[in-house]
Amino acid sequence: MESLHYAIALSGGIGTGKSTVASLLRLYGFEVIDADFIAHRLLKEKQKEVVDLFGEGILKEGEIDRKSLGARVFGDPKERARLEALLHPPIRQEILQKAQKLEAKAFPYFIDIPLFFEKRDDYPMVNQTLLIYAPRKLQVERIKKRDSLSMEEIEARLGAQMDIKEKVPMAHYILSNEGNLNDLTQEVERLIETIKKDFHV
Repeated sequence: MESLHYAIALSGGIGTGKSTVASLLRLYGFEVIDADFIAHRLLKEKQKEVVDLFGEGILKEGEIDRKSLGARVFGDPKERARLEALLHPPIRQEILQKAQKLEAKAFPYFIDIPLFFEKRDDYPMVNQTLLIYAPRKLQVERIKKRDSLSMEEIEARLGAQMDIKEKVPMAHYILSNEGNLNDLTQEVERLIETIKKDFHV
């Protein structure tokens, strides 16, 4: 597949504030294709196949309990690979369909893919990347506050991702999120100016 000229992969690590950045970019008029949103919808659509793989222990009141499923897949790389084999191909297909439509607008847009750097081989057509950076200590603090997970569960989730420092030299744009929302908004505004210059829009 040929390159997506206006696509910028938006990625980071758990607890870096990627979702907040995606929301701010939307507020400033940018389109954001959300891989997690697509994944959550597909998880519902493919509930039967997921239960066939992992058993009814992942269900809560007849629905997939994402916390129970997360505990299974983040605790075992083989289990995670089974889930990815089921969900990643249709997620990728839908992302690329949406991206093709946005290419026609000839304006930069973002594809929010949490594990872009880990799965880069799946997206060779995306050449530009934006990394949302926060140091690991801050990631841990934010995950604790947001998700009420044990330290063991937090480490399992962080361990399933490439270390944030390893992603820094791989990114075209880096946005540091180590302060408050006001600091982050200013960073996003600076980033937008840079992107507009780079894409001549």
